[in-house]
Amino acid sequence: MKNNRKRVDTQPKLQGKHFKNIGYQKIVIVLASILLLLSALVGGYIIYMIVTYHRIADNTVLEVSQTAASKNNIIQCGEEYTALTYNIGFGAYSDDYSFFMDGGKYSRAFSKETAVKNVTGAAEAAQACNPDFVLFQEVDLDSTRSYHINQYEIIQEYFADFAANFGVNYHSSYLMVPLNEPHGASTAGLATFSKFSMYSALRRSLPISGGIGKFIDLDRAYVITRLPVENGKELVIFNVHLSAYATDDTIVGQQIAMLSEDMKQDLAAGNYILCGGDYNQDLLGNSPEVFQTAQTDANWAKPFPTQLLPEGMALSYDLLSKEEHDNRKPSCRNADKPYEEGESFVTMVDGFLISNNLELIEINTIDTGFAYSDHNPVMMKFKLKE
Repeated sequence: MKNNRKRVDTQPKLQGKHFKNIGYQKIVIVLASILLLLSALVGGYIIYMIVTYHRIADNTVLEVSQTAASKNNIIQCGEEYTALTYNIGFGAYSDDYSFFMDGGKYSRAFSKETAVKNVTGAAEAAQACNPDFVLFQEVDLDSTRSYHINQYEIIQEYFADFAANFGVNYHSSYLMVPLNEPHGASTAGLATFSKFSMYSALRRSLPISGGIGKFIDLDRAYVITRLPVENGKELVIFNVHLSAYATDDTIVGQQIAMLSEDMKQDLAAGNYILCGGDYNQDLLGNSPEVFQTAQTDANWAKPFPTQLLPEGMALSYDLLSKEEHDNRKPSCRNADKPYEEGESFVTMVDGFLISNNLELIEINTIDTGFAYSDHNPVMMKFKLKE
């Protein structure tokens, strides 16, 4: 008797499930391998950043390059002199540039040619003012972001008869942010020029953020340049660039406190002090009101803490009349987007602190329209009192 029951063959279904399992396993293995590789790369990069990170030693003596014109040129009391400070933004910030750390798009100059053009334009703008002393910030020596142009050498061509020194305050390993166009490795700093003879130059290391913040804040510093005065005293020039991206809100206060302690020593000695640069703080204290610009929460736009300055030192803008104080041009724009006059946030973060044995004659922003940098140069005229 035949068995009419149909035979159920499960083998093909088992084979299908088997092949599916193999497919899933392969995907899991591939994904796990990718994750392991990414973890290894990230871990390796973190180790690389930690191992290569270092700070330049505090109190580093800098080389001073004298010229025949500056070597025997001594500062006189009662004479009028001009000092100019200019953050050139590593040659990237033409007026159509925006920076990723300010909420913009880019991390490097548009091109090598653009970087050269901006540095040259900034140097020409400074030279046209015929200053006696010039303080530059964010001058690249060898950086990915500016196509490894030595910007200090370019500027030196425009101030060939000046004494000069250079202090590094930004040296980083290869920064992999943003991923689409990494900022890369950088070596940059502060350049100080003088028509007059320089005794010496010293680099002081500023307090910076701790932990992971130090990789953003990097190696902040200021440079102290000493110049002889005919009465036996010294004109002491501080070239500063305080933190903008500190992860600790107290860092700028600590930096100004350190700066003040150094200035106290020269005040006690009766020396003349000129402290200029980019403070990354609102030096007017009410820039949004003065410039009728939008408010911002950026750390670098907060009012400068003048209460931290030692007795005998003053912020130059505080010595102006209200009319002079309010009749200002901004020295800095926010780089979250290309510059639009009347639309972009602007403020005053560049200027000078002076000792009370200097007489302020005038201080003005040189309005370049932010053509070469996100900063405009600021120039001050002053005298040394007898």
